[in-house]
Amino acid sequence: PTSAMDPHSARLVRDAVKSLRHHQRAIVICTHNLPEAEALADRIAIIRRGRIIALGTPAELKERLLGPPLMELRLNRHPGDGTVRLVADLVKVEAQGEDWLRYSTSDPYKTNPLLLQTLAAHGAGVVTLSEVPRSLEDVYLRVVEAET
Repeated sequence: PTSAMDPHSARLVRDAVKSLRHHQRAIVICTHNLPEAEALADRIAIIRRGRIIALGTPAELKERLLGPPLMELRLNRHPGDGTVRLVADLVKVEAQGEDWLRYSTSDPYKTNPLLLQTLAAHGAGVVTLSEVPRSLEDVYLRVVEAET
């Protein structure tokens, strides 16, 4: 709803919508601005050719359509074969690079601490562990591709 407004007016509208949400009000927003929809909406309906093709919270849609969360582990050195094997014993390694690994896990609250403990016990220098951001745009593209 705010794409044609100046930044100050757009913020006022977003703040008003958020305020109404906290007062248990139902608000329907029709937009192609997916980052804004994700920031404002509790539930998302993706409509194509007049029918709802996906419905849920942003988190539900991401999980259902994009799969389990993708995590990125950055190390202080190249992940050697031993490190990759340690990680692969616990999770599915999706990709790796010069000093990082990406893996998927359906239960990061359980898996990530165990993975970090295992790596620390084997002397692997973990710099960061973070979830790879997945957007509502990724969800939209996946669901529209599936419809064609």
